[in-house]
Amino acid sequence: MRKSQKAIITCAVTGSVHTPSMSQYLPITPPQIAEQAVNAAKAGASILHLHARDPRDGRPTADPGVFMEFLPRIKEQCDAVVNITTGGATGMSLDDRLAAARCAEPELTSLNMGTFNFGVFEAAQKIKDWKYDWEKPFLEGSRFAVMSNTFGQIESIASELSGRFGTRFEFECYDVSHLYNLAHFADRRVVKPPFLIQCIFGILGGIGADADNLTHMVRIADRLFGEDWYLSVLGAGRHQMPFAAMSATMGGNVRVGLEDSLMLSRGRPATTNAEQVRKIRRILEELGREIASPADARDMLCLKGGQEVAF
Repeated sequence: MRKSQKAIITCAVTGSVHTPSMSQYLPITPPQIAEQAVNAAKAGASILHLHARDPRDGRPTADPGVFMEFLPRIKEQCDAVVNITTGGATGMSLDDRLAAARCAEPELTSLNMGTFNFGVFEAAQKIKDWKYDWEKPFLEGSRFAVMSNTFGQIESIASELSGRFGTRFEFECYDVSHLYNLAHFADRRVVKPPFLIQCIFGILGGIGADADNLTHMVRIADRLFGEDWYLSVLGAGRHQMPFAAMSATMGGNVRVGLEDSLMLSRGRPATTNAEQVRKIRRILEELGREIASPADARDMLCLKGGQEVAF
């Protein structure tokens, strides 16, 4: 693993899992997403991971027109690296998932490294009053759906976006097998180092949120990629800050944001993404880590630069 004194903070601003009934603070409209993203960048996030939502009811959307309502606003107001999802949401086709990236030609996109169950149906049991009719069926439908990321889909995303636009990737690994999938594509030179590997813990259907699992994934990634990779860690829900702190102590990077957790601490909802960024920044700095600027992140990850995007 490549270790750096400077730690990249990624902020995942809204995602496609949490619904409006879960939190009044979840950004839904393009102005809300832009404002929260910019404030997260000002708080210390050097990478902004972005999904879009239908501004009428908050459901996930792949419409590039909606993305283009907030991407230029973000670029005008901060220098953070924009990282556009290619995972989208369950039920989206591959063309849906690629639509925004094809339009925006970003420096960075996410890339899920395997097909897996993504169970969020238990969250539906905690909500009594729903704001919109789509929310409960959407959550309960995850009992019967998978996040589809076949070898063919992964290769299509990687080859097209890197080949056409020079886009690089945040490799989202929800289990140990996903590291081996990444090694397969690395061996075939479909993707090139350095690899930003986002190890994800606590999603029902993925690897569990146990500290031993983090050390195991790091050990396997070191065996597969040597010093050609950077660690970043995402802990879902209540695991967000503890797992980010563990990554920091190991010399890794971190991801926070309302996509991953709606809470700031036990019993205390996060009212903005920036609150979570400020909290993990304090933790990082107390541990003696410097905070990577957008320029630092671009240099570490060999990104093409913000001037080379199409928004």
